[in-house]
Amino acid sequence: MKESRQPNDEIDGSFSCSLSANELNAQRNQLIPGLFHRAEKVDAIPNGLSFRFAHQANLVTELAALIEKERVCCSFLSFRLCTEKGIGPITLEVSGPPGTVEMLKNL
Repeated sequence: MKESRQPNDEIDGSFSCSLSANELNAQRNQLIPGLFHRAEKVDAIPNGLSFRFAHQANLVTELAALIEKERVCCSFLSFRLCTEKGIGPITLEVSGPPGTVEMLKNL
């Protein structure tokens, strides 16, 4: 099945978000920029960042909703959500094309 590209998809290695600057500012806490102050640890990974969180109720649901929003506005990003057993930490990895680390940090 062939995927159709949306007008704001990544083209030739550039980054394009479908949100305006005002929309991004209004939703900042519900998108990737909000993760920086919520995570207990942020590490660089190849072409992205890893956000580590202490267990808390409903966090997995919140992160899944964030992923759904980000997949629409920043379709060039990939996400990996990992939960450790029991009430262990939760990790969200966000990656993309070269330059993604810098782009995420500049949000």
